[in-house]
Amino acid sequence: MTRLLRFIPLLLLALPLIEIALFILVGRAIGVLPTLGLVILAVVVGGFVLRQQGLGVLNRMRTNMQTGTLPGQTLFDGMLLALAAVLLIIPGFLGDFVAILLLLPPVRAWLYKTLTRNITVVETTTSYRSASPADPTPPHINGPGTIDLDDDDWQRK
Repeated sequence: MTRLLRFIPLLLLALPLIEIALFILVGRAIGVLPTLGLVILAVVVGGFVLRQQGLGVLNRMRTNMQTGTLPGQTLFDGMLLALAAVLLIIPGFLGDFVAILLLLPPVRAWLYKTLTRNITVVETTTSYRSASPADPTPPHINGPGTIDLDDDDWQRK
């Protein structure tokens, strides 16, 4: 693992160079204006994906929470979709290629399965317990520090 960490600075240096080389190659193949059009199209698609998929992930997380299931894969999908949208917004063809891969559900499922293969999720819950199971009212509501006001006794400023 530490050997791989040594290559991160080289990778960070190589990525912009690869992107520049791809811009030159695509510009030679299809021309400057179509290349710029592809870059602008990728930015627009990235913004759209970020908006649409983000709302979809929020809805799936809400559904998971209502059904009581852990939203692990939903959160992971949301993170990858956000990363894909950011990669689409940042100009570059290599980033766009990776983003398109991340938009495919089978690729996200494979990544989730691969990364969580050796992870055990322990589910914990916390809940409020009242003093008496028959009385569902929390004890602090009827406690000595509670002042019960009628509607006529208070006003909004």
